[in-house]
Amino acid sequence: MPASDLADELDRYLRHLAIERGRSPHTLAAYRRDLTRFLEALQLEGVKVPAGVTSEHVTRFARSLREGPDPLAASSVARMLSSVRGFTRFLVDEGRIPTDPAVDLVAPKQADRLPKALTIAQVEALLAATDADEPGSLRDRALLELLYATGARVSEAVALNVDDLVGVDGTADLVRLFGKGSKQRIVPVGSYARSALDAYLVRSRPLLSVRGRATPALFLGMRGARMSRQSAWLVIRAAAERAHLADELGEHGISPHSLRHSFATHLLQGGADVRVVQELLGHASVATTQIYTRVTADALRDMYVTAHPRAR
Repeated sequence: MPASDLADELDRYLRHLAIERGRSPHTLAAYRRDLTRFLEALQLEGVKVPAGVTSEHVTRFARSLREGPDPLAASSVARMLSSVRGFTRFLVDEGRIPTDPAVDLVAPKQADRLPKALTIAQVEALLAATDADEPGSLRDRALLELLYATGARVSEAVALNVDDLVGVDGTADLVRLFGKGSKQRIVPVGSYARSALDAYLVRSRPLLSVRGRATPALFLGMRGARMSRQSAWLVIRAAAERAHLADELGEHGISPHSLRHSFATHLLQGGADVRVVQELLGHASVATTQIYTRVTADALRDMYVTAHPRAR
């Protein structure tokens, strides 16, 4: 097999991820950024072909991420090294190199970060901050109610089409969400979210749709096109500011996943089974969902220590 340079192999690897592994454009872009940085480091050492990559090159690259002039956070280092390991395994599988130079690479230990959920009162304040009759406010209320009612990722919500609202007797009591890898799941929509969606679809979306080209998108921007993730995030942040939640939420404030975290945490606090929450969130493994059980357990422990006379 003729030799090829590392840039060509990177393109082949990304095509493999897209076609055979079904990775999303967003994921592919992240892989390309990480691996381009790896290839640039190799080029500085004069390495341009796969056969020239050694374990020492990989080790030095990993060290540069942690100890360079602009060291990365442990989570970012772990992500980049995961990209490198996937790429070198691909080179071995394709017969480009005989052994994997990253086989002994160990990712840095990451801090155990628990998801930050809002309290029920904070969620209610956030939703109430969009309580107005203007087209934009009706849309914002429908978006936020849907995010909290379903646990959808912001990217999943803005990707919805009107036809993804499904149910019986014309009632949109279910929504069809498409998660990572285009995996589909059906999630119930509660009565508050249904009412907000009905108000938006009847009184707001028709007014927004005439401002742009015809689109099946459920959530529209002010110019009539599909709403972007960035615009949705701005809606959440603006609602948090109007609800005066900044002081309560601390320096990190609200995140795009705040309503998703709150959805999961409040379900578990209400007695929902962790495997049901796993299905609703679209997690491939229940282990990912179980981190929320720790959040609820920590909250119970804090309440116990505060309330029980012999707890302290």
